[in-house]
Amino acid sequence: MPFRLRVDGLGASRGEDPIFRAICLVLDAGGALLVTGRNGTGKSTFLRTLAGLHPADSGTILLEGIADPTAPVRESLHYLGHRNAMKRDLTVAENLVFWARFSGRPGETDPTVPPDAALATVGLGGLGHLPFGYLSAGQQRRAALARLLVAHRPVWLMDEPTAALDTASERMVEALIAGHRAAGGIVIAATHQALDVPGAQTLTMSGFAVPA
Repeated sequence: MPFRLRVDGLGASRGEDPIFRAICLVLDAGGALLVTGRNGTGKSTFLRTLAGLHPADSGTILLEGIADPTAPVRESLHYLGHRNAMKRDLTVAENLVFWARFSGRPGETDPTVPPDAALATVGLGGLGHLPFGYLSAGQQRRAALARLLVAHRPVWLMDEPTAALDTASERMVEALIAGHRAAGGIVIAATHQALDVPGAQTLTMSGFAVPA
């Protein structure tokens, strides 16, 4: 069976207030989805629901074609939220080693991509020895992006991945997405910024309504 992400009838609420309902989509290996819409229309909640961090009211989220079909969907995805999820007092490299071990497959002890190589890819070569808290906001965001590389997971959920980044770094994010898709991965990105993601589907969130 080919690798595929299938979402059918997904709905979620914030408290007692519905946010979205009846979202259906299919993304094959190499596919991408850009989630757009005004602030407060549910883009982040949609990603968090896919990641298993927010409860769904209805619907199903399935990954087809994975090695262990009984494994929870969350074990096959990386979630990059608004917060970078890195410890300020640990060095950048120590943070990446933690994420490699946390996100790697059972029994894996070595990162998919070594931290130094991952940092070089995001333009932070030679900075792995610094405490994460010493970095600028843009550097911190790039370091957070590097954690997507140190352990392979086929689905990337990215919430405003270019936040705090300059134009050159935005192009780097587009290159990371292109590389992941070329390797058969799937990317879902919520963004206010224009991202060059050729062939991507688009989901426009509009509050409590079936997205157009």
